[in-house]
Amino acid sequence: MESLIQLIEETPELLLLGSLVLPLFLTLLIVVFGSEAPSPLDEEAEPTHETSVEAPAAEAEAASELADVAEPEPLPEPEPVVAPEPPRPRARLADRLRRTSEALVGQIEGVLGGRTVDNDLLDDLEALLFGADLGVGTAEGLLQAVRKEAAGGDAAAVRAVLRNAICERLATVEGAGDPFATRGTPHVVLVLGVNGSGKTTTIGKLAARFQESGKTVILGAGDTFRAAAIEQLQVWGERVGCEVVASQEGGDPAAVAFDTLKAAKARGRDVAIIDTAGRLQTKEPLMEELKKIHRVIGREVDGAPHEVLLVLDGNTGQNAISQARVFTEATGVTGLVVTKLDGTAKGGVIVGLADELHIPVRFIGVGEAIEDLREFRAQEFVDALFDEGGATG
Repeated sequence: MESLIQLIEETPELLLLGSLVLPLFLTLLIVVFGSEAPSPLDEEAEPTHETSVEAPAAEAEAASELADVAEPEPLPEPEPVVAPEPPRPRARLADRLRRTSEALVGQIEGVLGGRTVDNDLLDDLEALLFGADLGVGTAEGLLQAVRKEAAGGDAAAVRAVLRNAICERLATVEGAGDPFATRGTPHVVLVLGVNGSGKTTTIGKLAARFQESGKTVILGAGDTFRAAAIEQLQVWGERVGCEVVASQEGGDPAAVAFDTLKAAKARGRDVAIIDTAGRLQTKEPLMEELKKIHRVIGREVDGAPHEVLLVLDGNTGQNAISQARVFTEATGVTGLVVTKLDGTAKGGVIVGLADELHIPVRFIGVGEAIEDLREFRAQEFVDALFDEGGATG
């Protein structure tokens, strides 16, 4: 190394020569080998073999995804539309009152036969009417009408007189106006009746009918002495879709009435229907309880109760008249509901109720369905009883 340095120092021409030759040598190397080394730009412009293999796969996958989007799964076929069942035709009232019609009108026809009105016929007719659950006063009144208006007449004349006399009595207790019209906010209906009369079922049907007329309803389970009554009313509440206010068995019925009206006002309900106990065997305590409930309702809602309905079982015959007298002593009954008329031969009691108590008959019950709680119409009822005019109502 020292000798090379010494040579360069002694011969400066060599250094000059090297400085000229070295650039030429480097230029030659670039010319010879530069074309074989790709530049970074060439690498981007010319993809490698590996890239050229993957590109078709990526394009295929993208095409598959587009195909999935472009071809959605077919929509399920719509379920066939099932036409609703047509409503059942309303049963003929004459069919529902068949047993009463046969027991009263049918027996009258049997007594009359082809006879004319004489003392013997009047005696037979008297025995029949007094045994027909009409009540003593009503039976005597009908007999007097026959004596006066059909003396010496035939069976057709007697039938016409009895029909008109019964219709006149029932017309006096036919309710006026819409039975589902409201007269307060809320409109309060207090429902009375002995156990087994169909009281709770009637309340459930009333609730459904009020709701069909566009009203909102709340129920009060005021028969707190029977757990079954509370449960039955709750079942009806679920069935017709309305709230039921209840307490524990043995609770204060007046407190239930109070809570029901508070809830009705808070929730903006149109109608409050309140059940009550029906322990007629404990007459005095029951009557005092009903009076208390009546007072509580009156303090909570002005003018309430707007309707006090007494539910009577048509099967009880003349006992229904006695029950009505007891309940009307405790609270002012404004309307009657006579139930179970489709299964009894004692439906003539409705004539006695009209004749003796003069309380409007709001509804009659002639079956299990909600629509079988029907508004009472005197002419319609008499037509059905005598099975005239089609009696299709």
